[in-house]
Amino acid sequence: MAAALDAAWPDVDVSGIVSTRYGHAVQAGRIRVIEAGHPVPNDSSEKAGRQILEAVSGLSPDDLVLALISGGGSATMALPIEPLKLAEKQDITHQLLASGATIREMNIVRTHLSQVKGGKLAAAARPARVVTLLISDVPGDNPASIASGPTLPCDSSPAEALALIDRIGIRISDRVRDALRASASAVPLAGDSSYKIIASAAQALEAAAKTARKLGFTPVILGDSIEGESREVGRAMAATAKSVASQGKPVSAPAVVLSGGETTVTIGAEGAGRGGRNTEFLLALALALDGDSRVWALAGDSDGIDGTEDAAGAVISPDILTRARNAGIDALDALQRHDSYSLFAATGDLVITGPTLTNVNDIRIVMVRT
Repeated sequence: MAAALDAAWPDVDVSGIVSTRYGHAVQAGRIRVIEAGHPVPNDSSEKAGRQILEAVSGLSPDDLVLALISGGGSATMALPIEPLKLAEKQDITHQLLASGATIREMNIVRTHLSQVKGGKLAAAARPARVVTLLISDVPGDNPASIASGPTLPCDSSPAEALALIDRIGIRISDRVRDALRASASAVPLAGDSSYKIIASAAQALEAAAKTARKLGFTPVILGDSIEGESREVGRAMAATAKSVASQGKPVSAPAVVLSGGETTVTIGAEGAGRGGRNTEFLLALALALDGDSRVWALAGDSDGIDGTEDAAGAVISPDILTRARNAGIDALDALQRHDSYSLFAATGDLVITGPTLTNVNDIRIVMVRT
């Protein structure tokens, strides 16, 4: 987005700073790029948060701030509220990632631990005009949830964040609890601010459906905001695929069943192997299909990174369980240990794209043949 903006306005006095995850930076002309930690913030994330906040300070009503926001910004731009330290926010983030919390729940907590999220960056830019361009990676495209809404009105409160922490079972110190209680609610959107979603999962699914039609498949889009435990969504999708194959419902084969959104993986006290929500979804799907010869599937994160691994996701074919056994891997055991990445690495079915330089959440494609 930054590179496109710089190229589009060669005759305009443009300056700025953006933050992205390691390995995802490109040359953006007059706009400086900082690479930072994701999904857990690091020192560079804090540096980015501080410098971006400074960049919008001291502006006038004649200035225009273009906020280019996409998923991942909650981690790559992080400036904890006083008196908290980065290590405390890192610990909470680690716990949230393992808890099975939805992205909205995670971002409610992160918003109220931040000096820049929940509209606070837009407040710092006043009296300048703020225009926010968004690439949505959140189910339902709630703008306040994308990167925890640094330039948009907050739709939650510190009290809600504390209630979530207690309900999910996140361990925090009295120091963090007191800081959250004292945290100011985010500032409402000013009259001189506006936003527009320029890319979303719905657009990606429609493009996939168009391609499916050209290839002779009937597409059906189940939705762009599916949530829940990855393995449970996988089992449900297997039932849908079997219904298409055997009963012609909701459409007749050959068909492509499409869905988007963000599932979750809850890690228990026993820990986990390697994997992300998309590969866990696919492994559960494969086990539920049990070698059904009519079904293939692909699932991946549109940014090219499934969780913290180097793969976007994986593909499965009817013989995946057989090939896993031949590789000496028990698929059910791998699922129980959240070790789906290792299984697909052994069978050669990982999808590795590298950084795609966009992020419209997960895309799941289930192909059903006659």
